[in-house]
Amino acid sequence: MKFMKENLAVGFMLFALFLGAGNIIFPPELGQNAGTEFIPSIIGFLITGVGLPLLGIIAVAKNGGDLQVVANRIHPLFSIIFTAVVYLSIGPLFAIPRTGAVTYEIGIAPFLSESVKSSGLLITSIIFFTIVLYLSLNPSKMVDRIGKVLTPALLIVIALLAIKAFVTPMGEFGEPHGVYATNAFSESFIQGYLTMDVLASLVFGIVIVQALQAKGIKDRSRQVKTTIFAGIVAAIGLAFVYISLEYIGATSIDSIGYIGDGGSIIAQSAKALYGSFGNIILSVVIILACITTAVGLVSANATFFNKLFPKLSYKVLAVIFTLFSFVISNFGLSKLISITLPVLMFIYPIAIVLMFLVLFDQLFNRAPIVYSFALIATALVSLYDGIKTAGMSIGWYEDILTQLPLYDQSVGWLVPAIVGLVIGWIIHLITKK
Repeated sequence: MKFMKENLAVGFMLFALFLGAGNIIFPPELGQNAGTEFIPSIIGFLITGVGLPLLGIIAVAKNGGDLQVVANRIHPLFSIIFTAVVYLSIGPLFAIPRTGAVTYEIGIAPFLSESVKSSGLLITSIIFFTIVLYLSLNPSKMVDRIGKVLTPALLIVIALLAIKAFVTPMGEFGEPHGVYATNAFSESFIQGYLTMDVLASLVFGIVIVQALQAKGIKDRSRQVKTTIFAGIVAAIGLAFVYISLEYIGATSIDSIGYIGDGGSIIAQSAKALYGSFGNIILSVVIILACITTAVGLVSANATFFNKLFPKLSYKVLAVIFTLFSFVISNFGLSKLISITLPVLMFIYPIAIVLMFLVLFDQLFNRAPIVYSFALIATALVSLYDGIKTAGMSIGWYEDILTQLPLYDQSVGWLVPAIVGLVIGWIIHLITKK
């Protein structure tokens, strides 16, 4: 009984680390845009927002919980560069600052008068990142602080919104908007990138392993089993949250009208469901979710870069990343989101392909050439996707890429990745003989 309780606590902690700002603000927006296309939309979003992160947790857990060790199978230089890019992307460059910005925009700003809003973000950020730093400085306590305290509270307040929305819906499903009328699945699949959960799944493994070691669990097989169990618990929790929040968005138009901003949708929906008390519920959800995610990301980044630069202690790095994130968060939420997607369009497909290769690498004896060909082929397509999302274009390059299967569904990298894998595998077999 105690063993199960401890494992659930680890699972709750992992769920809370995943459930951050993007996980709450993007599903309601998808819901309003998808409307009657709710089913294909939620399936697409669940694949990138739940299914792939679960596979990422399993892949890394089976390899010691360390992304750098996994990436080292391709090449030591690739290992350092790619792992550092992933950590910084879901760390001080994008994800951690976003948690602070969302805390203010949705959790605090609705309660402030116009006269104090000019300084509200700065004050909120100071308080928010002070709490994050305090919780991050002792990672061995994270299971107790997050898994046993913050997560149950987080689930309760989300359940209050979800139950009310299902029992007394705000209205009927609306009509799909724009590309969602014809491509709800593929568009929602791409929107799942913005949660950054696949990238997070590749680095949260080390946080789980570190927490288990601090609890005296040194056995490798038990660490793997506990981490996989935690991944399943987290996946179930995330699926519940995403389905609930997208449903709220899809049924909200009759009550609050069409709004193009997920934060405003969930804020007004909470008010429509519970009156002024709804804003308090939502504020608690946002603040708890953002704190837990920020703590996990600060801890993961400090752990990785401490290993890369041993002269810098974990605590010093935690302070550096927290202060840097504090500065970036004060640029505001809309600015952060606008610069995040192009980077994710480039590195997300690479992370997905790497994850699948790791899961099945025993089939090709972990041959570096198989990894290399598959990842290079993927990067050639995803690099252009990032450039295009940033508003730039290379005409002749796009003319070639548009001929690829599934390119219009935003997964044009899939077939090149498979072709690269096959070519690498054939070369591996020839050279092996």
